Amino acid sequence: MITGPMFSGKSEELIRRLKRARIARQRVACFKPDIDLRYHRTAIASHSSLTHDASAVTTVEDLRAALFPQLDQVEVIGVDEVQFFSDAIVTLSVELVHLGKRIVMAGLDTTFTAEPFGPVPDLMAIADEVTKLSAVCMVCGAPAIHTQRLGQSQELVVVGAAGLYEARCRAHFHPWADEDGSEQLELPSAR
Repeated sequence: MITGPMFSGKSEELIRRLKRARIARQRVACFKPDIDLRYHRTAIASHSSLTHDASAVTTVEDLRAALFPQLDQVEVIGVDEVQFFSDAIVTLSVELVHLGKRIVMAGLDTTFTAEPFGPVPDLMAIADEVTKLSAVCMVCGAPAIHTQRLGQSQELVVVGAAGLYEARCRAHFHPWADEDGSEQLELPSAR
């Protein structure tokens, strides 16, 4: 499981691992949710313009339907933006591991309000290995572990990149912020 905030290099690390698997002559299949059309329809892409062919699927059931006919020809399965899938991805992952497949997933660990994001916490809990990346705070340059949404929208999913989001360190992260990312309301009390 590869996780961290936006702009931390999650997709880049996923692409790197999948390319290494191909160099090792392992057969790879890669998937992404079809909600993520920021850069490519048929590839996962990093903010630094690295790409890897991928099939876009709507649901975990669609992923299963696309994968299982070719399962005996696949050794490594990559999934990007896994936070956008339902919790059924956890069950599918366990099933695939029991079938001897290597699964490499990447996704945001928290939402723009610093809450656990979708199935990622459960995937982290069952993963053999978790790589948690940090980005660079766009305010001070310190290591950033949060994704700051710029703007007023309170919708959980607003797909975007630079201009809609920034990486922020703990000191400069304000989950309830106005359009420029400055604090608007008091932070919720510690849990």
